[in-house]
Amino acid sequence: MSSSLTFAYYPGCSGQGTSIEYDKSTRAVCKALGIELVDIPDWSCCGSSPAHTVDHILSAALSARNILQAEDMDVQGIITPCPSCLTNLKVASHRMRDEQFKEKVDDLLNEPCRNDLPIMSVLQVIYEKLGPKALAAKVTNPLKGLKLAPYYGCIMNRPPEVMDFDDCENPVAMDHLMEAVGAEVMPFPLKVECCGASFGVARNDVVTKLSGKLLDVAADCGAAAMVTACPLCQMNLDMRQDQINRANKSSHKMAVFYYTQLIGKALGLSDASLMLDKLCVDPGHLFREIETARTADAV
Repeated sequence: MSSSLTFAYYPGCSGQGTSIEYDKSTRAVCKALGIELVDIPDWSCCGSSPAHTVDHILSAALSARNILQAEDMDVQGIITPCPSCLTNLKVASHRMRDEQFKEKVDDLLNEPCRNDLPIMSVLQVIYEKLGPKALAAKVTNPLKGLKLAPYYGCIMNRPPEVMDFDDCENPVAMDHLMEAVGAEVMPFPLKVECCGASFGVARNDVVTKLSGKLLDVAADCGAAAMVTACPLCQMNLDMRQDQINRANKSSHKMAVFYYTQLIGKALGLSDASLMLDKLCVDPGHLFREIETARTADAV
């Protein structure tokens, strides 16, 4: 019998490449918090962003295959760190509530999908199943003095009837978790605005404009760094920050963390396990400032 916090884990394709630090830090943090992650055997791509534009049935079947793979596991549900994967998995599950739609999907799977496992983000599990108070009790290295702008992106909580987590216009789960690890959450009004998503190559001008606005407002709010839960958002804000600066004649040098990296840092996990060195904008000075302030307080 599994523990009360054992979940089928869907890492997603980006977690094996461009956002490997998100996957690694997620695994490290969940282990430290007593959340057991069991990889879905032989998992496959969920279809990511574009599959549904070709065929809704095929798109749902891509995600449903992974749901089906998890149904024989002794788990409390399916969880994933990636909002895009989460959206595809949850949309497929939601659409399969329609029996006619489900029959077409099941025909492609060659066996029926029960479709009875809860599907959640890792963020939701930490926030709802563990909670900020329990997280705070495990903190050994509080991030006191770190001023953060929490950025959720536009799909983590939308559409609300499908995602069913937090507030779709003013989510607060990540805010409360960051406060639990000692950081100061700034009043960032663009929490759910789009960063430009996957247009980084096709329409780089769109990404530099939208992501540039996010960085501008975060800085105006007094944030020293941003924190997010989405690989694509993190890539646009971090990796493309030089492009944004050139396009907008700005001079941002703002670190953009995954929330799991900051939780891990507060729990005393090693920088190597959190892969902080993979961030394009070096966050080292922020942690040095925290340590300097901590040392001064102790004197």
